[in-house]
Amino acid sequence: MANRLKIIRTVSSLRRALELQGRPSDRVALVPTMGALHRGHMALVREAQRRSKRVVVSIFVNPTQFAPNEDFASYPRGFATDLKILRDAKVDFVWAPPVEVMYPDGFATRLAPEGAAKAGLEDQFRPHFFGGVATVVAKLFTQVSPNFALFGQKDYQQLRVVTQMARDLDLRVKVIGVPTIRESDGLALSSRNAYLSAAERTVAPVLHRVLEGCATRIKSGEKVDQVLSVGRIEVDVAGFVLDYLEARHALTLAPIGSRKEGPIRLLVAARLGKTRLIDNIGV
Repeated sequence: MANRLKIIRTVSSLRRALELQGRPSDRVALVPTMGALHRGHMALVREAQRRSKRVVVSIFVNPTQFAPNEDFASYPRGFATDLKILRDAKVDFVWAPPVEVMYPDGFATRLAPEGAAKAGLEDQFRPHFFGGVATVVAKLFTQVSPNFALFGQKDYQQLRVVTQMARDLDLRVKVIGVPTIRESDGLALSSRNAYLSAAERTVAPVLHRVLEGCATRIKSGEKVDQVLSVGRIEVDVAGFVLDYLEARHALTLAPIGSRKEGPIRLLVAARLGKTRLIDNIGV
C-alpha cells in the first residue's frame, strides 16, 4: 500500500477517483496546501487520517492570493519531494490541478469575504489576499466535497475566514484548526522560513517569545494596551519591521480591550529582511 498515492489533475478524474475508491459512507478529509511541505503540513495530514478513511492533499500555488509585488514566482516549490513525503505517509490522493483547470479561460467569479476578512490585520497589508483564498478554498470544497478540511492555526485569520465562508455558504464540511507546529526555539513552521538568512533565523523566534510574554502579562492582569505597547517596542528593537501586534476576540477578530471582552488571540506580523513572518497564540 506504500505506493497507492494517486496524482490527479482534472476535476472529472478527481470525482471519479473518489467515487471508485472506498464506500459511499467513508468520510473524506481535505488538506489544502501550496506545497513545499513541512512538519506542519504533515500534522494536518495525520489529523486528517485520524478522522477519515480517504485523505486528499491539494497542492496548488494559488496566483489569485498574491499581489503583483509579492512572491508568487519565487514561492518555494518542490513537487517531487512533496510526493515522496505524501507517499511515505500513505496519503490516498494528491489533487494537483494546473492553473488552467482552476481558472480556465473566461473565469469571472470571485468571493468577497467580510467579517474576519476585514479585521484590519492581514487584510490591511494584503487587501487582495482573502478574496483569493476564499475563492480557491470554495472551489476546493466543491471539487472534493470533503467531510473535513484541515487548516493550521498559524494562519489564524485565514482559518476564521474559511470557517465563516463554509458556514455562510452552507457547505457540508467541518473546518478544523490544527495547532501550530514549531521549531524547538518556538519559530512557527512556514514554507517562507526558507527565505531567512542564517543571522535572521537566529532572530526570528523573538516573535513567538514576545507573544508569550504578552500573553503572560495579560493573564496576570496588566492592561492590554500597555502590554501591546511594550511588545511592539520589543519587536522593533529585535530588528523587525512590524506590521501589527494586536489582541483580538478569538472568534470574531474584533478589537478587544480587556480579558472581560471574551477569549483573546494575540496576532503578529513583521518583516525580517525580505521575509514576512506571522504568528499568533491564545491567551
